[in-house]
Amino acid sequence: MDLLRGAFGVKDPAWDVAVTHALLRRVGATSSGTVSPEPSAVSPTLDAVSPTLDAEIPGAVLRAYRPQSRVVAFGRRDTRRPGFPAAVDAARAAGFTPVVRPQGGRAVAYTEHSLVLDHIHPHAETLGGMDERFATYGKLWAQVLSEFGIDARVGEVPGEYCPGAYSVNARGSVKLVGTAQRVIKGAWLFSAVAIHDDAEVLRAVLSGVYRALDLPFDIASVGSIRDEAPDVSLDLLETAVLAAYDADHVLTPITVDGEATRTAEGLLPDHRIT
Repeated sequence: MDLLRGAFGVKDPAWDVAVTHALLRRVGATSSGTVSPEPSAVSPTLDAVSPTLDAEIPGAVLRAYRPQSRVVAFGRRDTRRPGFPAAVDAARAAGFTPVVRPQGGRAVAYTEHSLVLDHIHPHAETLGGMDERFATYGKLWAQVLSEFGIDARVGEVPGEYCPGAYSVNARGSVKLVGTAQRVIKGAWLFSAVAIHDDAEVLRAVLSGVYRALDLPFDIASVGSIRDEAPDVSLDLLETAVLAAYDADHVLTPITVDGEATRTAEGLLPDHRIT
């Protein structure tokens, strides 16, 4: 499995979700034998790009990055709610940049003290296997956290943001890792957001966002890995989860090519909120 590390958007977090969306399209098009739609031919304007080498990405890709700013990532369903404009205002008032993410689920929030893992894989079916993926990779995250001494469990915490049966929590009380998926022709995306720190900051912004969306939310459900295991750094967390993936998939570092960045630029309007 190819491994892509590093964030892209410093001033514009929409770049990060657009890059993941572009990779999903690339893998899906390659797997299904179709051709991805061509974006407008504009030179990439990434604020911070760690990848430089041209590399084909025909198979599975694991993308790991730490956001470069504070973000509220809304689901598509959120954008159709009457309170969405007010939720966007609440996010911005709290110092967070709102974006629309490609995967499903409800609004999530994260800061620079979080870790995002996007797993993109070729897949012949369009609907099958979702529950199995949720269970498999939820278990992987729970195992990684349990090795740090955290009482990590897979399951929904009452009142959690972006509720899901395969969230990863601590002690059955606070959510630590949220998971979501998207399936397209030829590929699937499994995304996980691990909250390492800043639980108090996230409680405040999510409270305003979910109030505006008129969705249930309990601020007590928001936790952080740092609160559960103070000696576990973000570096240590990233190393551990990548090692867990490597044990099953054998990770090969890559960088992104110009075609992928151009595709991402063409997708930016889908993910920016103006």
